[in-house]
Amino acid sequence: MNQIKGGVIPQEYVPSVDKGIQIAMEQGTYIGSPVVGVRALVNDGSTHPVDSSDQAFQTAGLGAFRATYDKAKPIALEPIMKVVVEGPTEFQGNIFATLNQRRGVIIASNEDGLFSVVEAEVPLAEMFGFSTVLRSLTQGKAEYSMEFAKYGKVPQSIAEELREKYLKSKQEGNK
Repeated sequence: MNQIKGGVIPQEYVPSVDKGIQIAMEQGTYIGSPVVGVRALVNDGSTHPVDSSDQAFQTAGLGAFRATYDKAKPIALEPIMKVVVEGPTEFQGNIFATLNQRRGVIIASNEDGLFSVVEAEVPLAEMFGFSTVLRSLTQGKAEYSMEFAKYGKVPQSIAEELREKYLKSKQEGNK
């Protein structure tokens, strides 16, 4: 957002500041993933007749982002999938249990005689291998579908693990 008053930064350089911030957001310094949900505000600055350029203002935007990113207390997000499992009612308990083991949140459950439908929100990272497990639990009688629902906060323990892995890989890259 541009709140420059009095022309302390010429208008042609404001997009360069934004571009620098966008470059910094492509790979955040928390876990190395893209950054979303940021609002940046340009409210002051200065220019120099010789040293001012598009590149200089891009660098300024990048530096401003990096200087404030960790102070903003970033959080890691993960894709959450809407999962719908359809199968015989006799296996409904097993379906609930396996969804809960995968950090799933049961949203709804409907029974229609011998058939039941379970809706849940489950992190995508936990869904790998789900079809094989579901087939085993239900003797091949249940099926599921999933679609993207939203992004959700990663649990703190997993976020710390991701952070350590990112810092370690970054440290190894600098050697």
